[in-house]
Amino acid sequence: MRTGFYIFFSLLLLGGCTQKGTTELKGVLVKVNERALTKDEVLAVLPKNMSSADSLLWAESYIKQWIKDGLVYDVALQNLDDDNRAEIDRLVDSYRRSLVRYRYQEQLIQERLSANITEEEKQKFYEENQDQFILDHSLVKGLFLKIPIDAPNLSEVKKWYRSTSESAIEKIEKYSVQNAMVYDYFYDKWVSFDEVSVNIPIKVTNETEFLRTHSFVETADSSYCYLLNIEEYIAKGKIAPFEYASKQISDMLVNQRKVQFLKNFEEELYNDAIRAGNVVFTKEMP
Repeated sequence: MRTGFYIFFSLLLLGGCTQKGTTELKGVLVKVNERALTKDEVLAVLPKNMSSADSLLWAESYIKQWIKDGLVYDVALQNLDDDNRAEIDRLVDSYRRSLVRYRYQEQLIQERLSANITEEEKQKFYEENQDQFILDHSLVKGLFLKIPIDAPNLSEVKKWYRSTSESAIEKIEKYSVQNAMVYDYFYDKWVSFDEVSVNIPIKVTNETEFLRTHSFVETADSSYCYLLNIEEYIAKGKIAPFEYASKQISDMLVNQRKVQFLKNFEEELYNDAIRAGNVVFTKEMP
């Protein structure tokens, strides 16, 4: 199977099968009875950052297991007795009802409850509960560039990135369009230092000390130059600023209120249904 699979999947992975076929079969890797597995479905679960050879090996294993699962399912479906079939149908229906109800409640909470939380309520909660917003990581504002080591005018960029002037930022933006592998502007928002430092080939053992002593970071490896301007920082262990904690505060307030909100919602539905005559109690009720 392996050689044929490699050729077949390679063609699909690189742009689709060139063989003639019906529209329904385009992108289909394999069929088991009435079920089909498509290229898009495999690519959606394919682990990222794998080599081409490893991707093909992984995909071969995944597809083989998909075929086995389908074959076992068909045999099981043909041989289950009526009692087991009925129990499965009951469980599936119960799960579906629970899932539909849960998803709708979550949608309802976002549409109604989240929208009703004001900035004043969030600010009040933040001020009264600051011990809940202690940072377990440092935050920074600044700018980060990753540029090929052989890019033109690199010495000029090393001057520009140290400035926060509109002129310098404009030059960096224009330069980055054609030359930078990464250009990340975050002077206007707090971001986790972990998210920034992971892109720089420097081992930071004490981030608080590092941030205290480094406003600018310039380093390079054999392929790229890395430039980081740390305009502001808040060390871990400090209280997160309100604007950074805002989303977390909203989630906390929603969680506080959603139990009562859903209880009121269910009670309202119940009363409306009773008034409308959509609920009928029979005489057989105890």
